[in-house]
Amino acid sequence: MVWRVLLLVWMMLFMAISAGFAKEEVNKIEDNSFLIEEAYNQEYGVVQHINSFQYNLRNKQWAYTFVQEWPVPGQTHQLSYNIPVFRLTDDGYRTGLGDVQLNYRYQLVMKEDLVAVAPRLSLLLPTGDFRKDFGRGNPGLQTNLPISLTLSDKFVTHWNAGLTFVPNARGPEGGKAHALDFNAGASIIYLLHENFNLMLETAWQTNTPVAPDGAGVREHALFINPGFRFALNFENGLQIVPGFSVPIGIGPSSGEYGLFFYLSFEHPFPALYGKKAMKNAPSFNTKMEEGT
Repeated sequence: MVWRVLLLVWMMLFMAISAGFAKEEVNKIEDNSFLIEEAYNQEYGVVQHINSFQYNLRNKQWAYTFVQEWPVPGQTHQLSYNIPVFRLTDDGYRTGLGDVQLNYRYQLVMKEDLVAVAPRLSLLLPTGDFRKDFGRGNPGLQTNLPISLTLSDKFVTHWNAGLTFVPNARGPEGGKAHALDFNAGASIIYLLHENFNLMLETAWQTNTPVAPDGAGVREHALFINPGFRFALNFENGLQIVPGFSVPIGIGPSSGEYGLFFYLSFEHPFPALYGKKAMKNAPSFNTKMEEGT
């Protein structure tokens, strides 16, 4: 019942804002999705800092992730890292660091206002305590293939498919087994205004817990995630993008629902990349297009 009310509120917000902005020309907010990865690497000299916080209203668990993305030195190659922190409530309350993720992403295709493809390869570091279920206990690899398609001036869609492999993953009770999991998802972004977007994401993933005897039964999770994001642009090139969504479990995750908060800071780094970095800042480009 709760998720139906939340979904109705989101739909009402969608229709209300559509009426006000439907006729305006728009410029896309890029690389600021929630559960889905967009296929746009950082432009030369522009660094992004991403904070996300997801809270499960059913079991009171939460997950916070900090991500920092750097162009190396331009858009073709990108390095980034993810630092997760979890609060788990099964078998008592506990909070701890998860497995840190080091990422390399290659901008394979970048056709402006048409299609972008940026495959990613990540190294998972066993920084989370597997005894408390914060990590997998051994290094692993993850791949993901994000594809972004511009459908029109108003609509953009993003598609993901990937897998994660951890050899000799450890379970909280001492079991050990190879863990192979998969993820897939898609989203549709509606550009109501140059600085305000509505979003609808669908994300599926598997997780294979390791039992004491080394056996593992693959679990599935499936969520739809309606939400919105908006951009605040500053004259110094800084762009701040807050966002909010309501993840709703369906199918194998039926009955799960929560809140998702997003906050991104994106800015040029002229001290490292030189003055050319200012020209690629998202807020600087917006002002140039407006003639200021």
